[in-house]
Amino acid sequence: MMNLPSKPPSLRQAAPAGSPTVSPVVELNVGGEFYTTTLGTLRKLPGSKLAEMFSLSAKSFTDAKGRFFIDRPGTYFGPILDYLRCGQLPTQHLPEVYREAQFYEIKPLVKLLEDTPQIFGEQVARKQFLLRVPGYSENLELMVRLARAEAVAARCSSVLVCAVRTEEDAAHCAESLRVLEADKRLVVKFGPWKASPVIRDLLDSVRMDIEAQGYQVEYDYCSKKTFLPRLVACEYFYTFLFKWW
Repeated sequence: MMNLPSKPPSLRQAAPAGSPTVSPVVELNVGGEFYTTTLGTLRKLPGSKLAEMFSLSAKSFTDAKGRFFIDRPGTYFGPILDYLRCGQLPTQHLPEVYREAQFYEIKPLVKLLEDTPQIFGEQVARKQFLLRVPGYSENLELMVRLARAEAVAARCSSVLVCAVRTEEDAAHCAESLRVLEADKRLVVKFGPWKASPVIRDLLDSVRMDIEAQGYQVEYDYCSKKTFLPRLVACEYFYTFLFKWW
């Protein structure tokens, strides 16, 4: 949690005697983006991390102008405020707003975003599938390391991938993998997995997640010339091509 100078004056100002209770106005600097709102808006959801940040017992950071500083992406804080002010749901940058809503623990907004097709498809469908693929994240990291290792003085580098959906597929590939290993060919193996998506779905997810890291990559069936004649399982092997320039 953010460690929010203690006793920030704007959180402790009381309304003059006899005047209506008014929620103090608070100026914020969120990652370099400036916002003005009320303390009541920030505390609208008791128990949330955002409400805790602006509780009377919290410590705070301020910038040179005395604005409360939160070291998070400021662009996506606006939709959080709009939701707290009037219940308005964001229509753009949903994954980024979803991430920030999770950070600030705005649970009603998190739930509403999870019901949108974009977040539902990513969080409930695709990511749940990938959790059923053993070693998926580790294999992604390995692919990137292998590609970068071959990138010296080269325009492209390639990584050989074996994808098997079932134990039967894995059995068909076993001999091919042994021969490639004997030839000191590095292969990144995905699967088998217990879920309905097919091999192409897995390969598309690999491409999407590598591209999300900023790499240019494409894949296709591995050329049969790569294999010796005895390697009969070439349909399970793919080449991922990383383009560097």
